[in-house]
Amino acid sequence: MCETSALFFSFNHSKNDFMAKKKKNLFERFANWATNATGSSTAFILAITIIITWLITGPIFDYSDTWQLIINTGTTIVTFLMVFLIQKTQNKDSKAIHLKLNELLASHAGASNRMVDIEDLTEEELDRLHKFYEQLSDLAEEEDDILCTHSIDAAEENHNLKLTGHMSKKHYQDAKAKRDKSKQGK
Repeated sequence: MCETSALFFSFNHSKNDFMAKKKKNLFERFANWATNATGSSTAFILAITIIITWLITGPIFDYSDTWQLIINTGTTIVTFLMVFLIQKTQNKDSKAIHLKLNELLASHAGASNRMVDIEDLTEEELDRLHKFYEQLSDLAEEEDDILCTHSIDAAEENHNLKLTGHMSKKHYQDAKAKRDKSKQGK
């Protein structure tokens, strides 16, 4: 069984554990509910209604400091809480998107596995990679065939198979020897 299959089996095997934890996490359920509720048309209409009601009551309270303080305090509290709710939702969505993209990269024979977890690179490393893709874009623009593609691995050598055959190639052997040599030196 290859490593990817073992990982998938492990994930499916413990799927019931994930579902059980999902049911127990009250905050997660509340956050999902609150995100859906506050992003709805009803919530927007409710917010507009509160502001209009506040504006209408202005003359009744002679536009007093207390009248102004009510809306200021209310909006401050709601904004403060929404920042954390939005951040939690954004983190969850971002993680899900990264996992989906990682799955696409891992499953596509022509894609570079080095792109998996690219979000962990430093800003400088991302800039270098961006420049590389700008060069690939320039190469693609020079192609007569619109279907011709380039990838990060194709720039060095196009691997026909990801899991088999690549270990016997000279560049892999050289890289492995260089890595082993640097490990021994440390």
